[in-house]
Amino acid sequence: MSIRIGIYGYGNLGRGIENAIRQNPDMELVAVFTRRDPASVRINTGTAVVVSSASVLDYVGKIDVMLICGGSATDLPGQTPALARHFSVVDSFDTHARIPEHFKNVDAAAKEGGNVAMISVGWDPGMFSLNRLYAGAILPDGADYTFWGKGVSQGHSDAIRRIDGVLDAKQYTIPVPAALDAVRRGDAPTLTTREKHTRECFVVAKEGADLSRIEKEIKEMPNYFADYDTTVHFISKEELQRDHSGIPHGGVVIRSGKTGKDLEHSHVIEYSLKLDSNPEFTASVIVAFARAAARLQGEGVTGCKTVFDIPPAYLSPKSYDELLHIL
Repeated sequence: MSIRIGIYGYGNLGRGIENAIRQNPDMELVAVFTRRDPASVRINTGTAVVVSSASVLDYVGKIDVMLICGGSATDLPGQTPALARHFSVVDSFDTHARIPEHFKNVDAAAKEGGNVAMISVGWDPGMFSLNRLYAGAILPDGADYTFWGKGVSQGHSDAIRRIDGVLDAKQYTIPVPAALDAVRRGDAPTLTTREKHTRECFVVAKEGADLSRIEKEIKEMPNYFADYDTTVHFISKEELQRDHSGIPHGGVVIRSGKTGKDLEHSHVIEYSLKLDSNPEFTASVIVAFARAAARLQGEGVTGCKTVFDIPPAYLSPKSYDELLHIL
């Protein structure tokens, strides 16, 4: 029996989920819920129903897992608990510092509704989180390093677009090469935020906008740019579309550690991603964890879960006997 999937929201991530579902024959896209005009959302499969978010409760019992594509990190703290009362859900909440708070709120809602809710599913948090956990367990005497990029940060780009006078923007996160090389050598350096990454912004401003003010607001924005060396380029809309239309990203997680009686042996564990499309890859991760959520729901499990709680076999469409052959 197919896992019946709903998508709450759309945009780049929703389109990626739609594409990923087509690659998983054990899944069926039942409906897309949008706060925009349903006629403006085109579903390539031609089978899903596109409806307004007001109709979402009409689909209780008709959808096994709802995949939530919040427009921003500020949407999901409200959307995920509200939907978890009625559906098993998966979200991609990525504000690391607020994950414990989000977990608590979603856990209460999911248990109230008798559902499974998976939060913070993607590549970081998500796949990178798992690799930090594995590497730290294997090399307890060591240090973790996470580098992002070079790639487009959608959240940071959105933060720039919210500044008065900005029409559009793309922001790239770039690892500092010297810092990355030192970690890969096993030097175990102590690095500040500023020493690990730089940020480069390409901004299309409204005609007559105060460019000096916009640049100052970007560079001084707390939690986004204030702690980094940031470069701002003002360019035309045509240049942005021509040179910065993609959404690539990626990064590495590195654990540098030591073993031996006198800690005489050094080891480096590295996990890396090179992504041509950040939302397409994130969608593929979310869809795999939707399978796990459906399996947990079938076992009567309720409450909030993270990637740490999921047995790897629950992610795969293969049988356990098939999985034994790839060990």
